[in-house]
Amino acid sequence: MEAAQALADLLEISPQVEAATVFDDHDEPLGSVGVSAWWALAAVRAGRALLEDAADLRGDDSGEATQVHASLADGDVFVVGSPGGETILAVTSARQPAGQLFYDLKRCLDSISEAQTDSEPGVEG
Repeated sequence: MEAAQALADLLEISPQVEAATVFDDHDEPLGSVGVSAWWALAAVRAGRALLEDAADLRGDDSGEATQVHASLADGDVFVVGSPGGETILAVTSARQPAGQLFYDLKRCLDSISEAQTDSEPGVEG
């Protein structure tokens, strides 16, 4: 599934998501919803920084962080990624249940990853 369709599906199952962007391991935006192109690029930098800073907090080189939830006064930010794969950043209204949002974001990424794998030359789908 293309990123645009996966994000549209995300908004349908998670109406609390106000904006989202998906980016690859080279920090190139693959698709966004509810935001301008400028915001999507800023979100990529912020999402990558959140994951890297969260990993650095452990201080034991145990690997990359794969998810971060930040609660702000008027909304929440969720970032979910996989090492060497796609990452998604979503902005929601305040005080959202993190467990369900993380699940929905991971499902969105899985559908994009499956489509990327299926479209690679030499890979049958």
